[in-house]
Amino acid sequence: MKKILIKTAMAGMLCMGFVSCADELNIKSVDPHNYPTYSVEGLLAKQYATLGLTGQKGPAGIADLSCDEGESGFIRTVFNLEELMTDETLWAWQENDGIAPITNMNWTKDNVRINWAYQRLIFDITLYNQFITEQTGKLSDDQIAEVRFLRALNYYYFLDLFRKAPFKDTFDDSLPVEKKGKDLYEWLDNELTTIEPMMAEVGAYNNSENFGRADRGAAYALHARLALNSAVYTDGQVKDYQKAIDYCDKILNNVGEGEGKYNLCRKEKNGYSGYQQLFMGDNDCNPEAMKEIIFPIRQDGVKTRAYAGTSYLVNATSIAGMPYASTSDSWKCLFARVDLVKKFFPNGDIPKADKADLVANADRDKIIAKDKEKKFSTADVIAQAKDDRALFYMGIGGCDDKVRTLTPGDAITSPLNGASIVKWSNTHADGTPQHHQNYSDTDFPLFRLAEIYLTRAEAKYRLNGSQDGLADINLVQDRANREVKATSVDETTLIDEWCREFYMEGRRRSDLVRFGLFTGSKYLWNFKGGVADGTGIEAHYDIYPIPGNETKNNPNMTQNPKY
Repeated sequence: MKKILIKTAMAGMLCMGFVSCADELNIKSVDPHNYPTYSVEGLLAKQYATLGLTGQKGPAGIADLSCDEGESGFIRTVFNLEELMTDETLWAWQENDGIAPITNMNWTKDNVRINWAYQRLIFDITLYNQFITEQTGKLSDDQIAEVRFLRALNYYYFLDLFRKAPFKDTFDDSLPVEKKGKDLYEWLDNELTTIEPMMAEVGAYNNSENFGRADRGAAYALHARLALNSAVYTDGQVKDYQKAIDYCDKILNNVGEGEGKYNLCRKEKNGYSGYQQLFMGDNDCNPEAMKEIIFPIRQDGVKTRAYAGTSYLVNATSIAGMPYASTSDSWKCLFARVDLVKKFFPNGDIPKADKADLVANADRDKIIAKDKEKKFSTADVIAQAKDDRALFYMGIGGCDDKVRTLTPGDAITSPLNGASIVKWSNTHADGTPQHHQNYSDTDFPLFRLAEIYLTRAEAKYRLNGSQDGLADINLVQDRANREVKATSVDETTLIDEWCREFYMEGRRRSDLVRFGLFTGSKYLWNFKGGVADGTGIEAHYDIYPIPGNETKNNPNMTQNPKY
């Protein structure tokens, strides 16, 4: 069978004729037992593509799920449930469906955004179950193992978000059964242990020919993340911190210049730092960025158009008029909470424009000139933060008669209620043109090497209070040219470094839960609980509810406590 490349195999995926399963999910929780006509190559491509696309046509039309197609993709649904209520970002338009309860952390079992995420995960698992059932014995073990990895990845997100899953590992008409907590954790642990030896060796697909396919490096990264969260997922019954360290070591043993499979992206290119290049439109063909990205979700502005992939992240953080904007379709939706800014500027003294700095009818050149003159460009923000990861903008671009503030005040009303986040970009670091002005080429790095360093550091600390992980933390900080380095390992150092390195990458809620900071009053942030100064939240919000239509239609699924 020929190799599957996501960017060149879209035609095979698009002609498969797979139909929506949302109606079936709303009526009964069974796998949609369809019999489409497809090529094996197209079906294998679809297993990967369903992580980055939302339907068979794109960006809209012939949707996988019968809902707002742009809202239903894997990246967008997971990102929203991991980020929008945390200390990292706010959504400007609180009247949008289901947004206010997510922001305010008072969601219910009927929240549409929770339902979209649930449906996307079960839809993906349905595809994987069909492929595994029908192709086992026809394809090689390593190809089947790749899809089993993708299935495990989606079950991981069920565990992380809901602490349980409607579980099936077959493709038939039977109802999924409930598998939760320790049982689901152990299934994932065993499944990954089983498939890892079958998969291509570590880093085998970290090249231009196969970038985006899962090899052992991807499986080890998921296994390490799973083990680091073991105590959370099993109510303290399992603490697999040594296992997390061991899986990190399996990856880090393959790090190095030259023949090494992985390395941190360090080298500046055309004025872009190594960190910036990880989130730019050519991160799939930039050798330095590819070395850090262990497993990406592939994106392309022409071949994978969707409103739910990295186009969402690029467009939603952009405001028309911002200098160096990499999209012509600025949604002006997402902006930074002050708590994120303070991870880089503890005193809140980020360079920012005042109303007196505004320029009437300013074009791009005038905006750039004023930003440089007054030293509140993103380059100035980075220079003052002394950390390459401070990718914020507080200049005059995107402003009319108002300027950006650090907080919304008493109510969230505008994308100017906080710093603009410019981490996600469709610009190509090598200077080549982006493939489309509205849709992103930027691959989503679901697992990257920096996570492995921080995971090992945290796991060592949690195992026995070890300070040995300080070297790993400093290595990540060195890559960012951070001036103020960590001098010891403790919970504050770790949780703040997770934020600085991984903000807006769809994991903050999970990290805060692991540190016991997501709910309760130990850590408050701007608009936590819908209150400007933050307020304590009941512990049951650490886990999302099972959607009401799921418990209604599947008697095997029970609701999570207090929902």
